Amino acid sequence: MRLGILKKVIFSVLPFLFIGGPISELRADEFPSKPVKILVPQTPGGASDALARIVAQKLGEKWQQSVVVENRPGAGGNVGMELVALAPADGYTLLMSYAGSHAINGALYKNLPFNVERDFTPVATLAVLPFVLTSKPNAPFKSAKELAEMGKTKIFTFGSAGNGSVNHLLGVMFNTTAGIKMEHIPYKGAAPAMQDLMGGQIDIVFTSLPSVAGSIKSGTLQAVAVTSGVRSKNFPTIPTIAESGFKDFDVTPWFGLFAPAKTPPNVIRKINQDVAEVLRNPEVIEKFNSQGADPFITQPNEFALIVKKDIQKWGEVVRTSKAQID
Repeated sequence: MRLGILKKVIFSVLPFLFIGGPISELRADEFPSKPVKILVPQTPGGASDALARIVAQKLGEKWQQSVVVENRPGAGGNVGMELVALAPADGYTLLMSYAGSHAINGALYKNLPFNVERDFTPVATLAVLPFVLTSKPNAPFKSAKELAEMGKTKIFTFGSAGNGSVNHLLGVMFNTTAGIKMEHIPYKGAAPAMQDLMGGQIDIVFTSLPSVAGSIKSGTLQAVAVTSGVRSKNFPTIPTIAESGFKDFDVTPWFGLFAPAKTPPNVIRKINQDVAEVLRNPEVIEKFNSQGADPFITQPNEFALIVKKDIQKWGEVVRTSKAQID
């Protein structure tokens, strides 16, 4: 018994005897010494995917290591999130998340296999960007005000990436704000919703600005209004919903990186500092802006507070919508 106790004591202090600190701290100082993976829990082509790939390229150049973006969609982002929650807490597997999945899913899903606050460590914000109310160019309305007025006598349909998604809840918020009853049509992802919008099967979709920036520029989609309180400086001709008389309508989701819980703090700091440097790169700023996004730099503790606040805010919207998924 005494020998067993002695072994435990020896192994617990060995890391400090020769290197002056825990082994995990030494390895963290050398981070990264192998490829890093960023899991995107959404399909390719969306805002999360586009922003992650821009940042991954520059981080790879800085670290002289491969930074691989891997799409693992499913269950509103929960498939990819669970994979990261279960990954080794060493900084080599990161989650690209956003206010939608990270702040909403905890209230939306009854039996999540992870806890959004307990099982993830906020690492670095990447960007903020508005969502945009989109329609076909030949839609009978040209503004959010006209949509609201016509919606009092006509039932419009709005598509979303699924029950409880940001696209869905934005429609719920607009219904409440405008006093209308648009019919919600849920899809298995934003891409099929946009396909049906283009095909004329539904009337509108609230979607991230980067995911439709090209279609807006080409004129194949009409950008009716952005959800932010002020106009996007990258798309200044698109009015806000607030400008149509709904002054309290202001939704500008954030996007950022998370690591598994218990990832060494100095690894978190290292990634945060390097991401901040990348986000200050003029080339990255230009690429973000072309997508309708603005770089957003914070410290890990600041990011944690933002996440906590948004979990409370979006939880209330979920409860109002009465959306629930088993």
